[in-house]
Amino acid sequence: SVRRRANLKEGDFLDVVVEADGTVRLVPQITVNRSQAYFWTRRWQEGEREADDDLIAGRYQDFDNMDDLIASLSGEKQ
Repeated sequence: SVRRRANLKEGDFLDVVVEADGTVRLVPQITVNRSQAYFWTRRWQEGEREADDDLIAGRYQDFDNMDDLIASLSGEKQ
């Protein structure tokens, strides 16, 4: 069946997209709790990708304690 081939289950939400050529495309959707919606915005997700890239590239600094972190943020030498 189409549902099985598309890995859809009864009750799944779908967005119906009509393409310029008249093709109808069904796009599976998920629901997100309203209090969590901001974390799924494009802006937030771009920031998450940037943070992941920084971690992978080693662009971060570890601190032994909070005072060292605050000193670093203040521009003081440790």
